Amino acid sequence: MGAIDQAAVVARRFPPAALALACLLAAGCGHLPPRIRSGDALDPQEHVRLGSSYEAQGLKAEAVAQYEAAVRRDPNFAEGWLALGNVAFADGRLEDAEKSFRKALKSSPGHPGACNNLAMTLLARGGGLEEAEALAREALSRPGSLRPYILDTLAGIRLKQARYVEALDLVDQAEEATPAGDRFVLSHLQTTRAGIQAAAADKAR
Repeated sequence: MGAIDQAAVVARRFPPAALALACLLAAGCGHLPPRIRSGDALDPQEHVRLGSSYEAQGLKAEAVAQYEAAVRRDPNFAEGWLALGNVAFADGRLEDAEKSFRKALKSSPGHPGACNNLAMTLLARGGGLEEAEALAREALSRPGSLRPYILDTLAGIRLKQARYVEALDLVDQAEEATPAGDRFVLSHLQTTRAGIQAAAADKAR
C-alpha cells in the first residue's frame, strides 16, 4: 500500500480502551451504578470503577467526570490518569493522551498499561520511535495479560521502520501469547499481519 499512514495503522490496532478494560476493571459492569448525590464518599479506585461502568454504558462525559474525580482525590493515582489518557486517545486528542499517560507513569513508573499506551500515542503522533520502543520493552518485562498488546505495539514500531520480517515475527509471538478463545485479538492480529505483508510487497515493487 506504499507509504503507511502510521496514525491510521495505530488507530486500527488495539485501542487503549481495550487496555483500560484489562488494567482498570476489578468488578463487572452488568448494571449502571447509582450516581453520587453530594459530597465525595468514594476513594480513587471506586471513582475509576464507577467511571468504567459509565463508559461501558456509553456515558463518556459521566465517565470522564469520575476519572477526574479520582485524580483530584489522589493526583498520584496512576489508574485515573490512564483512564483519562484512554478517553483522550479514543477522541483523537493525542497531546492530551500523551500528557495523561506520562502522569500515570510518573505516579507508577513502569506501569505496563501506561507504558504501552504512551508508546501507541507516540506512534500515532508520528515520531518518538526510540522512546516508544523503550516504553514497550519496559511493559514487556512485566508479567501480565497485556503481552499480545505490547507485542503488537512493537510490531507497529517495526512496521514504521520498514523492518517487515521482524514485524511479522512479533505478530507470530503475539498470536502465541493470545488465548485460543480470544477471537477478537486473533482476528486483529491477522489484520495487522496482512497490513505488514502488503507494505512489504509494495516496497518490493
